[in-house]
Amino acid sequence: MGSGVLSLSELIVRPKLSLAAENLFLRKQLAFYEERRVRPQRLSDPVRLCLVLLSHMFDWHPVLKVVKPATFIGWHRNAFRLFWKWKSRPPGRPAVPAETRALIRRMASENPTWGQAQIAAELLLKIGIRLSPRTVAKYMPRRGTRPWKGIGSQSWRTFLQNHAKQIVACDFFTVVTASLKVLYVFIVMEHASRRMIHFNVTDHPTAGWTTQQFREALPTKHEYRFLIHDRDSIYSADLDEQIRSMGLAVIKIPARAPKANALCERLIGTIRRECLDLVIPFGEKHVRRILRDYVRHYSEGRPHSSLGPGIPDGVRLVPIRSDHSIAPGSIVRSRKVLAGLRHEYWLETIAA
Repeated sequence: MGSGVLSLSELIVRPKLSLAAENLFLRKQLAFYEERRVRPQRLSDPVRLCLVLLSHMFDWHPVLKVVKPATFIGWHRNAFRLFWKWKSRPPGRPAVPAETRALIRRMASENPTWGQAQIAAELLLKIGIRLSPRTVAKYMPRRGTRPWKGIGSQSWRTFLQNHAKQIVACDFFTVVTASLKVLYVFIVMEHASRRMIHFNVTDHPTAGWTTQQFREALPTKHEYRFLIHDRDSIYSADLDEQIRSMGLAVIKIPARAPKANALCERLIGTIRRECLDLVIPFGEKHVRRILRDYVRHYSEGRPHSSLGPGIPDGVRLVPIRSDHSIAPGSIVRSRKVLAGLRHEYWLETIAA
């Protein structure tokens, strides 16, 4: 709209000969499109408004080419209808400030179980803002998704955080050997510590084989309550029943939603980037040996940022020095992991 006003101002001060030449130039171009029968692009609302305003300054009927006259008149009526709607708007009450609307949305998102009355009470008693529940409901975000079955109306993230110490997750991923043979790696991890509690490799996974992996991964007396896995057909009904007999509730992630098992997917990505993508395994025994070394490093020597940072199996903490220097009387030792693909470091006191 602003660019159209500037263009009109420039046209007013320009000589008539220049305007006539430009008009002829534009008409020639329009004739070219008409001869080629090329349909022009749809006009945007600002352009339509600009044409409507310009039409009051001259006889627009002979030069209108892009649309039919009825369409152009319709634009004018729509513009007048919007103008009259804006002019006839009721005064009403003052609008709720933007920061208060953002606060309502934040409270509703962070507390999925709260309704409009609860949020209105929180605002009144603790923030000092008096709003009716109906006004609060107007600014609450719409919840289009249904709550997770069996978990109430809390979010999936909240459920995982509250039950992390009682959750284990599992998944399969593939490895291709030097002879182009596809092997399947099965892993089981603990959510709270990010520790990989079990892995195994096979070239032909079955439900019976997977059930045996769970028996080896989970001790007889364990404190886990939930097992997360996807909807692969290998997780048969008999397998899930065996898992329930071990005292675990099976939680299947939604179809085509790997983010619901995000920690396990992240673990698989880490194994690929830091280990398997950097070697060419020769066979099943080789893959098992490589993963055995990496799993020990992953659980005992690799810092995890999600733990604070920390190490899943724990590590002896050393005092932090403010001068950024190595402690006197100590030396930094290192050890190769996977023949030098990675290294582990520790501080060792020098013998006197």
